[in-house]
Amino acid sequence: MSAVFNFTFVPWFRSVAPYIHMHRGKTFVVGVCGEAIAAGKLAHIAQDLALIQSMGVKIVLVHGFRPQVNEQLKAKGHAAKYSHGMRITDEVALDCAQEAAGQLRYEIEAAFSQGLPNTPMAGATVRVISGNFITARPVGIVDGIDFQHSGLVRKVDVAGISRTLDMGAMVLLSPFGFSPTGEAFNLTMEEVATSVATALQADKLIFVTEIPGIRIRPLESESEDNPIDTELPLAAAEQLLAQIPTSQRPTDTAFYLQHCVKACKAGVERSHIIPFAVDGSLLLEVYVHDGIGTMVVDEKLEELREATSDDVGGILTLIEPFEKDGTLVKRDRTEIERDIGNYTILEHDGVIFACAALYPYPEAKTAEMAALTVSPEVQGQGDGEKVLKRIEQRARAMGLDSIFVLTTRTMHWFLKRGFKNVDPDWLPEARKRKYNWDRKSQVLVKKLV
Repeated sequence: MSAVFNFTFVPWFRSVAPYIHMHRGKTFVVGVCGEAIAAGKLAHIAQDLALIQSMGVKIVLVHGFRPQVNEQLKAKGHAAKYSHGMRITDEVALDCAQEAAGQLRYEIEAAFSQGLPNTPMAGATVRVISGNFITARPVGIVDGIDFQHSGLVRKVDVAGISRTLDMGAMVLLSPFGFSPTGEAFNLTMEEVATSVATALQADKLIFVTEIPGIRIRPLESESEDNPIDTELPLAAAEQLLAQIPTSQRPTDTAFYLQHCVKACKAGVERSHIIPFAVDGSLLLEVYVHDGIGTMVVDEKLEELREATSDDVGGILTLIEPFEKDGTLVKRDRTEIERDIGNYTILEHDGVIFACAALYPYPEAKTAEMAALTVSPEVQGQGDGEKVLKRIEQRARAMGLDSIFVLTTRTMHWFLKRGFKNVDPDWLPEARKRKYNWDRKSQVLVKKLV
């Protein structure tokens, strides 16, 4: 095994480990559009879902079948009919939907049964269980249009789905529901996935879709200078929806976003829109910090706060590489545990990405900011400035006039943020006695008044 592989694999695996721990025991509802299956992506999606399930996640999979139903209708010489953005499901369309659903269930169950050696599914045992978990009601007649066998979700069998998940099985749902009298209704994958996620109070609702996510400027072109908005707070998502028309076209911005907003408002903390065109998009979204698509959240997952004893391990993990390369002075666990109240951290989704400590010298009306560290994963995104501002606020609250830092490699970063270079003799007497003249650290001071 090459040293290069070791060098890249070990840091990568360590970086995803916090997400593996965080998601264990959680429930994800994953809606896969029929276009993804038509595009030949089912095998890889099944492999990735099996891998996620093997790491302790409970999964409800809802498949779509828009293109498959349309293909069946075309084969029978019957035109697809729509109104108000919904399919009008007559007797022929209902037969086509049932045929498409049966075929897709067969293909999906087969995909999860693969266990060939030297494949991601080797040794995997994924039990896929379907059932009549959805009770539906008819859409009825709207503006004089009879939608016939098109329906809406009336009720989700939460107890039944939960028992199945607790057995270790994956629940597979087709976009069908049944009335108490036994009638079948054609539903949409998006509504079923949203209703199930809401009823289960799932930890995530994930749509695997035709679109890459929500663009930062969604009404403009999809050029590379208009990147994907990887994290969209619920309030911003609602504001965006208010600016654009509600849509039933899958490629329109509002189509999946309206379902994400609905789920988040009903208690699902995180809803995601990710592209099936990117291989491994599910893994990238779930186990990588910035993900691959758009995540709608009911609150910002980022938290800037003072550290507690529970954060010692995270701080050590963050600063260790910088201690090894000489950027930071070595601090052992005992020292950090003793001084944990001095630390400010920036935490995102349970992982510490930045920290700094404040050591006051009240007699000199100043304080040292030490161990300012930002994870390489997020450098350049302003996290250092956020921590610096909080440290300044803490120093001002103590009635101090300035803060100072000692650095050997990052002087220019501090100079650009209002620090001035001073002679080491400027240091408070207590700090001057501990100054390492061999290290020749630069002393920089920032006035707070």
